[in-house]
Amino acid sequence: MKLNLVERGVLDPLAESSQESIFINDIPSPIHHISLFDNTKPGANIILNIIKASLKSIEVIESKKPAGAGANKFQLEKAAEGDVSILALGDCGSCTTWVILDAIRLEKKGVPTLSICSHKFAPFARKLAKAHGAPDLRIFEIEHPVAGLNPDKVKEKTDVMIPEIKKIFYKSD
Repeated sequence: MKLNLVERGVLDPLAESSQESIFINDIPSPIHHISLFDNTKPGANIILNIIKASLKSIEVIESKKPAGAGANKFQLEKAAEGDVSILALGDCGSCTTWVILDAIRLEKKGVPTLSICSHKFAPFARKLAKAHGAPDLRIFEIEHPVAGLNPDKVKEKTDVMIPEIKKIFYKSD
């Protein structure tokens, strides 16, 4: 078999910077309600349930949306009921894209967000946020992969993030 190799340039679809600058809302203190925005990716519910268990003094509002798609108006409004919204999980191209874009939509509504993406997709998530005018969007990294792991492995990876999440949410305690 003969193989011809041709070097090609690849066009990056993300702009260097946005014309618009998105204000990133401060995390309020104290926090009374937190929304957990589950994009139904395998492992996202485990991550969010572990976070929920670690934030015992904060009332939780749960919202779900399909993976790989943007939230509809109702789903976004439900997620916006919290003082803060945690979105999970960005661990592939389309899911990461929509976690970030939904987080930006919530920030525009005045809701501070924390987006959870796997460490393999976090650089893309940051670049996407910057391209949409939100370079300071809060993005937490969880070790890749998450999908396909048993719950104990997902818990192990999530537990690494919990102290930092608590530090943000209990900053005045």
